[in-house]
Amino acid sequence: MDPLLSLYVQSPGFRRYSVETKRNYATDIALLLTFLWGRGRSWTNAAARDLEDYEHWRLHAVENPVRIGGSKWNRELSAFSGLFAWAVKERWISRSPVATRQVLGRRGEVLTVAVAKAKDSRPSNVHWLTPRTWRLWINVGLRGHTRQGVPERGWAGRLEDRNVAFTRLVTSSGLRRLEAGALLTFEVPRIRLSGGRYCHGRVAAEVTRSKKSRTFYVSAGAVGDVENYMDSSRAWAVRQAQRAGRYDRLPGRRLVAEVTRGTKPLVRWCDQDGVVGERELARLTWQERMLLFTEGPEGPEPLWLWLNEQGLPFQPHSWEGVFRTANQRCERILTPPEHLGRDPHQVFAPYTTVHAGRHSFALFMLVVLNEVMDRRYGLTPAERRDFRLLYGDPWFMVQGLLGHASRETTVETYLAPVRHLQLQSMLADAAAPPDAPTPDLDGLFARVARDAEGIQDIDACMAPAQGAE
Repeated sequence: MDPLLSLYVQSPGFRRYSVETKRNYATDIALLLTFLWGRGRSWTNAAARDLEDYEHWRLHAVENPVRIGGSKWNRELSAFSGLFAWAVKERWISRSPVATRQVLGRRGEVLTVAVAKAKDSRPSNVHWLTPRTWRLWINVGLRGHTRQGVPERGWAGRLEDRNVAFTRLVTSSGLRRLEAGALLTFEVPRIRLSGGRYCHGRVAAEVTRSKKSRTFYVSAGAVGDVENYMDSSRAWAVRQAQRAGRYDRLPGRRLVAEVTRGTKPLVRWCDQDGVVGERELARLTWQERMLLFTEGPEGPEPLWLWLNEQGLPFQPHSWEGVFRTANQRCERILTPPEHLGRDPHQVFAPYTTVHAGRHSFALFMLVVLNEVMDRRYGLTPAERRDFRLLYGDPWFMVQGLLGHASRETTVETYLAPVRHLQLQSMLADAAAPPDAPTPDLDGLFARVARDAEGIQDIDACMAPAQGAE
């Protein structure tokens, strides 16, 4: 065991990373160390040429069967830069092998960046599903439907209502995995906007990427799914856990005595040792949120919204496994056997991730907001200009819904494939009367998907089986 690496992971800089970043960086550094040890070198003796050779192996070497892309390399480079910068600061090495240069940032500030930073990296793994493709993915992947639109024989439906509720929450709100996965039961939106189709809630600062609280909006139907889950399988799991005494044995459990009101609500609790504590609700980490309980009619109940079958908090990163299993089921059910493992460009089944729900929400809101401005209100070009001056254009509105600090992030990262489309002209000739609330959204999104790269739109008819209701 390397004692210097042990010191590094205990350093203030490394400890400030999120749990996921720590995990990723540790993996990246371990791969580099393996490469260096293979050529008989310690990481403290690494030279710039070693990093150049490693970069070539990871990105370009034909002999490497698992080459990576620019985005992955930039993450690895960030991990190495942090390690070597710390070692220089603590005087364990005299110079970092990561070559750097200075550039001007967007606001004119001087930034130090790695010379080896890849230029072909994508900001993120962005892809979209149209609304009807999400419905297909949910029905087949999470509800166990066959191509005939009925549950498959032997389908157990374990935690089906939880998984569907989480997915619909993410796709109708644009919340990130951690933001949606760390909600507490009393944070589920219940106040409906005028018209009743949407509810609004508040996402806590500590679980956001920007560390700033913001309001989020979610469809009333998705909230209904969450409430049904809370009243059914979640309540059952809580009762089973109480009877088994699982909550009594949970280390670090905090029994909440009060949640204050106001602009900065406080959570006050008492732990198992009788120690009283309090913290601002917006500043609770997701790990602290998992420890919060309330006293129910039959004993302690977790305030963490999403639970596993044992009634214990379901960790945010575990949602990736749920989505992976659903993807595999969609592939098995929807891909004809003769096409399995064949042409990668002929896709029969949707594939998605938790974060793709956020991407899809952004695309959906862009289209709908354009429709609202152009069709529902029947605005003239001059009126549209005035509307944008008062409230901002749809890109600006979507930026606010996603919680982005920069409009450029919204345009370049999430919606780049569709920014060139003339949505207003498409909507103008949509087959719907002028006073209709919305046009045929499935048809509209099909047109968007045909003209833009990266959007999944699968027109699979889930025909009811004969005799099925």
